[in-house]
Amino acid sequence: MNLTVIILASVSAVLAVILIVVLLQRRSGSRMLFKAKQEAESLLDKAREEADKIKREANLEAKEKFLNLKSDFERQTRDRRRKFNEQERRLVNKEENLERKLQNLDRKERDFSHKEQRLTNKEKELSEQERKFAMLNQKAIEELERISNLTQEEAKRELQKRIEDDAKLESVQALRRIEEETREKGQILAQDIISQAIQRSAAEHVVETTVSVVDLPSDDMKGRIIGREGRNIRALELATGVDIIVDDTPEAVILSSFDPIRREMARLAIQKLVTDGRIHPARIEEVVETVKEEMDRRIKQEGESAALELRIQDLHPELIKLLGKLKYRTSYGQNVLQHSKEVAWLSSLMAQELGLDVRVARRAGLLHDVGKAVDREVEGTHTELSVSLTKKYGESEAVSQAIASHHRDIDFPSIEAVLVQAADTLSAARPGARRELLETYIKRLEKLEEVAHSYDGVAKAYALQAGREIRIIVESQKISDDRAVLAAKEIAQKIKDELDYPGQIKVTVIREMRAVEYAR
Repeated sequence: MNLTVIILASVSAVLAVILIVVLLQRRSGSRMLFKAKQEAESLLDKAREEADKIKREANLEAKEKFLNLKSDFERQTRDRRRKFNEQERRLVNKEENLERKLQNLDRKERDFSHKEQRLTNKEKELSEQERKFAMLNQKAIEELERISNLTQEEAKRELQKRIEDDAKLESVQALRRIEEETREKGQILAQDIISQAIQRSAAEHVVETTVSVVDLPSDDMKGRIIGREGRNIRALELATGVDIIVDDTPEAVILSSFDPIRREMARLAIQKLVTDGRIHPARIEEVVETVKEEMDRRIKQEGESAALELRIQDLHPELIKLLGKLKYRTSYGQNVLQHSKEVAWLSSLMAQELGLDVRVARRAGLLHDVGKAVDREVEGTHTELSVSLTKKYGESEAVSQAIASHHRDIDFPSIEAVLVQAADTLSAARPGARRELLETYIKRLEKLEEVAHSYDGVAKAYALQAGREIRIIVESQKISDDRAVLAAKEIAQKIKDELDYPGQIKVTVIREMRAVEYAR
């Protein structure tokens, strides 16, 4: 193709030269003919040189393309040959593997045939032995029936009866052994968990009463507190709702109220007034309002501190305020907020030892008495109020149910609820936790002994260990040993139904047998 182009270019150049010559001849005549010929020859030489150059370049380009094509062809050929060799090698390996597998299958088939033959022979031998055993068994049964005068069915029934009796006896013994082991292990485990929980709960306890004492810098301040014709003390009592007693106690006045929050507000207000020195009705009202705001902040801080101490999050702000109010609420002399924190710690520690839900146990322990913050303002028991408040402010059903059962008003819905009840009992029943009036304490002991004496056959009954145990002596002529066990259970159930008490009461029934004879 390149050669054709060169030839065409040369022919075109020659024709152009001829055309020019003709034109020059026509225009210039013979004078210019020679010059035209020379130029034509020059142009022709240049055309030949250009054609040679183009031809050489075309040849070089053609050779280069030929070499590139040849190189590509050889490379592709090598690649295809290598792939073909690899496929050939893989096919050879597969063929060798197939041959080995065929050989293994042939060997296994021969082994299987031998084993099958041996199993067939053994099966025949077993069939023959089974037939002989059946004959011997039948002969033995006939001989046993002849000796024992019992048929086979009668012997089976007799054997089944004996096996059943033995099994029942063994099961009863095993059940009794398991119950004893479970009771022993459960008691040890319970003691261990409770002791660990109590040891790990380091709580401080404050005993509060219905009376507060405010110290004064001097007795002259008493007159300023009373004011002219008693106007200052009346303004204080009206603003705080607390009875202020000014007696002969040196440098002190006494505040009396069953509402601990009001009593605390009155104490703070009097301290501020004494420090300020300006004591008159208008100032008293101003200070009481300031103290109310301060008490609201302090109550909120107490609730937040309790939640933070127990690492409880997401408590509703109203529940936090109610917890803060428990700081100023007592039950049998025990601070309710401190008691709630102690119950939360104990229940969460026991739940952790048992692998239960620590979060539910801790929240239920902290909030189980939150209803006591409003029980003077709203009708209902503190348990009912606690359940209502926790449900109202978004606590889970598990927490509310655990609170509802902490005084056994309902059946325990979960093990966490049992732990909350146990922790509540531990916190309330430990020595020094609560104070009771002597009269109430004596009445409870007398009622405990009355319940025991109401049982037929009881000779004497003694309440011991501050009412934690009662020992009952029964008449041996009326009550047997077996009946004494039943009497202990029935008296314990009667105490549970008729009395309110913290913790548990141990009932011990003693039956004494005396043999009396006279020597004459």
